[in-house]
Amino acid sequence: MIQYRELNIDEINRELFQDFLRHQKVTLCRRKEQGVWVLKREPFIDDWSEEDYQILIQCLKRTVFTGGFVYAAFSNESLKGFVSVESESFGAECKYLDLSSIHVSEDMRGKGIGKSLFDSAKEWARKKGASKLYISAHSAIET
Repeated sequence: MIQYRELNIDEINRELFQDFLRHQKVTLCRRKEQGVWVLKREPFIDDWSEEDYQILIQCLKRTVFTGGFVYAAFSNESLKGFVSVESESFGAECKYLDLSSIHVSEDMRGKGIGKSLFDSAKEWARKKGASKLYISAHSAIET
């Protein structure tokens, strides 16, 4: 059973991620060549270094501190997914909010956690007056 809840700033630390598996095997990436999007074979393993975790922790803490949304999924009290949305609206009509991260642990992918996290982010953004989420993602087809 997955439990979902908002994170507070004090619990965002390195220990929170001890059972989180960022590992992502990438095989194909979208690339624009001569004005046309194509799939290119560019295999690599995407994983976070210790420095990446420290940067992530600071970013998530800043999101909470500035009034943004950090929402997480837990299984047996272990973090298995999270999403973050920044609080500052932008765009010509200030209708966008930035979905700054969404990740699901490798061992829990394909179970609907990402969809639940995304739905919660959409609902939070809607309540803040946004009609759109800005999403920037890796070009890997696995993403």
